[in-house]
Amino acid sequence: MANVSVYNMEGKEVEKIDLNDAIFGVEVNEHLVHMAVVQQLANRRQGTQKAKTRSEVSGGGRKPWRQKGTGHARQGSTRAPQWTGGGVVFAPVPRDYSFKMNKKEKRLALKSALTSRVQENKLIVVDELKFGEIKTKNFKKVMDNLQVTKGLVVLAENDEKVVMSAKNLPGINTTLTNSINVYDILKGGTLVLTKDAVKKIEEVYA
Repeated sequence: MANVSVYNMEGKEVEKIDLNDAIFGVEVNEHLVHMAVVQQLANRRQGTQKAKTRSEVSGGGRKPWRQKGTGHARQGSTRAPQWTGGGVVFAPVPRDYSFKMNKKEKRLALKSALTSRVQENKLIVVDELKFGEIKTKNFKKVMDNLQVTKGLVVLAENDEKVVMSAKNLPGINTTLTNSINVYDILKGGTLVLTKDAVKKIEEVYA
């Protein structure tokens, strides 16, 4: 069972807690992690790209010149793909790029991502994040105390003062425990969890 330090907002260690091995100590399945990232990026795609084929481009109904005797190569239409303004060969059409992963695969991929943060010493637990006002300067001070320049801060409950204070900090993002995903965890850099967030994750995914 992984044993990690809990820090306060001043960056001082206040206690140690044990992390549940069923979530933060699993065998990392790189294939499922990769699959989860690809799925999330694929599901984000709009799939609205479109280009016209030769059958959809206007004009080109008349043969540009007679078949023989001109010295030119024979041509049937000015809208063939080799002509400027012609249609596109195998043109892209609107499509849905999304695909599905089953629940067990998703859960194991998320657990693998969380475990990788622990193994790489990129997981920090904070006893709490509380601010009296919305102020970016205050949030930056906390991140400096924790020595985090790029990170994903996970909260157990939505706290507008915390979320809005972090909004303008480059490299810092916030999310809730019910919204965490593999892509954000891996891309986010250091994973900063409040103590309540750790407890909630263990309740949901254990």
